[in-house]
Amino acid sequence: MIPHENELLQEHALIITDKKISAIIPEQMIRHHLPAQHYHFPAKFIVTPGLIDLHIHGANGFDVMDGSKEAIQEIATALAKEGVTGFLATTMSADKDRINNVLKNLASFDSEMGAQLLGIHLEGPFISPKKAGAQLSNVLLAPDLNLFKEWQKAAKNRIKLVTIAPELPDAIAFIRSLKQLGVIVSIGHTDATFDETKNGIQAGATHASHLFNAMRGIHQREPGATGAILLSDEVTAEIIVDGIHLHPSIVNLIYKLKIHKQLVLISDAIRAKCLGDGIYDLGGQQVEVKGERAQLSDGTLAGSILRLPNAIQNVITFTHCKMIDAINMASLNPARILELEHKGSIDNGKDADIAVFDDNWNTIVTFREGQIIYQHDNLSTFIAS
Repeated sequence: MIPHENELLQEHALIITDKKISAIIPEQMIRHHLPAQHYHFPAKFIVTPGLIDLHIHGANGFDVMDGSKEAIQEIATALAKEGVTGFLATTMSADKDRINNVLKNLASFDSEMGAQLLGIHLEGPFISPKKAGAQLSNVLLAPDLNLFKEWQKAAKNRIKLVTIAPELPDAIAFIRSLKQLGVIVSIGHTDATFDETKNGIQAGATHASHLFNAMRGIHQREPGATGAILLSDEVTAEIIVDGIHLHPSIVNLIYKLKIHKQLVLISDAIRAKCLGDGIYDLGGQQVEVKGERAQLSDGTLAGSILRLPNAIQNVITFTHCKMIDAINMASLNPARILELEHKGSIDNGKDADIAVFDDNWNTIVTFREGQIIYQHDNLSTFIAS
């Protein structure tokens, strides 16, 4: 199955030439393009655009805040194994110098191996201490445009998205300035009221970090930040669909209130991803992972170990949405948010960022711009003679 426009194509083939998708053709026409490297997958397999994770902290024992190229490469390699071809490296609140050093490291990172670093998501320190979640509250700051500009310079303009609590001092002016600088403003880790959140949206915030989590919830007399985001057609929203951060019925409620084009599946994964149960560090705090749950000692959820393919499966189960809409939530929608017109979908002229999954959503092969960045041991069985 190949998602193309608003349908899933059966018995079709993709032609990849010079890093791009050059044609989508009926399978019987493939003979006209031979000789070429030719993979033939069972009809039940699922071909998707390369997945894009806008919000990920770490994987396979490494974290963005480790501040090394090795850490980013290991995260990129781990993501390729689940069909992710692009991601925003997501920071955490820390002292100014540490964040600056991490940004400098990210600024110069470039690798053809693993998923592509598409930019940086600055999550903190401009967040509310009341909704800090698993982030350290003693390093949080009020929005500071001069500081942000210093960090953006250190990052060589790779900061694409900033999470901010709109109720903080000077936050509205800060949001307006970021919008003028072409940076996506995301509402998150916030105790903002409904009106304060609406003010942030009117100032230029167009995104929301992990909706419902670490933000003021809905009350019948005060809809809060969550209510304002759900009711805004201008705001796209991240959701962590692991069955832990959001009850399945809440996911369904979100889906009914926000059209699928406004929703983005994220992992919010930490270094424990890929490693299983144990004790791990997250931003200077100990996190215990048991089963699918990651939490601090006081029970506060601390990111996840979620795979994006599992998020796609879960959102289909929880909402009964179309498979193509669920896939778009993890590919086309984040690409649109980042204004990457050449990524996020399978179409002529688009980058050949492609993932192939079996019918249980296990990754068989991941292509980034036509080059294999991950392959299952069984891939050779699908090479056509």
